Amino acid sequence: MKIDFHNHYYPPEYLAAVKQGPTRVRMDYDAAGNPRLHYPGDYNILVPGHRDLDYREGVLKKHGVDKQVITFTTPGTHFEEPATAVTMAKHINDAFAAAVKERNHFLSLATLPLNDPAASVAELERAMTTLGLPGAMVFSNVNGLALADAVYEPLWKKANDLGAVIYIHPAHPLGVEAMEQYWLMPLVGFLMDTTLAAAHLVFAGVPERFPKIRWVLCHMGGAVPYLAERFDRGYEAFAECRANISRAPSTYLKQFYYDTVNFDLNCIELAIKFAGADHILAGSDYPHQIGSIPKMLDAVGRLPVSPAEREGIAGRNAANLLGATS
Repeated sequence: MKIDFHNHYYPPEYLAAVKQGPTRVRMDYDAAGNPRLHYPGDYNILVPGHRDLDYREGVLKKHGVDKQVITFTTPGTHFEEPATAVTMAKHINDAFAAAVKERNHFLSLATLPLNDPAASVAELERAMTTLGLPGAMVFSNVNGLALADAVYEPLWKKANDLGAVIYIHPAHPLGVEAMEQYWLMPLVGFLMDTTLAAAHLVFAGVPERFPKIRWVLCHMGGAVPYLAERFDRGYEAFAECRANISRAPSTYLKQFYYDTVNFDLNCIELAIKFAGADHILAGSDYPHQIGSIPKMLDAVGRLPVSPAEREGIAGRNAANLLGATS
């Protein structure tokens, strides 16, 4: 089984809400008629794969991918006013759940109105207990607020109680004004913001307090596998870094899962050596301009791993994580 863990979908209900407004997202259209969503430091061109599941299923069949774990993406509902964010998140999650129920090619993780922490708790519970989704994708910061902030403690408690999968995707980082040329925000800022979010959560003790959450990091964890040794040195050197955790940061981070949206074999091998082949999930970032299903498949196919490990990375690890073993 081949499962693409990292890809994105904008349901028609979301696009209709943006078009109707009010919204903080600016939408226009390119020369081919594709919607474009603009927000600080970035914009997304919504090609058919972003918004048409019939089209997407044809792409998956062409490439021999059995399933995708569809998730929302930037700018996220938290970019809106809280009341709008809550309504949008519900519509998106209803659409995701319908896609999973009505089609064979899709699994999904919910999106949350993260700028309303209490509503996020309620929506995570609804998504998991009513809609049957196994968890949620959250963003690496919420309008500049860290996921490790105390306001999200109830959300992590609920996620822990439910045994949720929590997938961290980057959002535009603080200082985005320095990243508006050369696509530096998605090329550099995204990776660093994921790294920052993961390190902050670990040093704040969130994974230690809530051990039943299954954490997943986008884009091979940003720089986490590369920098984990430095985090451990910080744990040894600074009392503040030991205040909320009982062991080295890398021991928590090795329990996280990492997708393969870094198609360099050397980088994937580093992540495997860091977290183990059973914690690596194939991902494409389809259908973003920077994503590629063929590159995902090629990289997984060329990894110097055992057949069983390759099978796990290609899909079995994701199926086990999401309870979709059938």
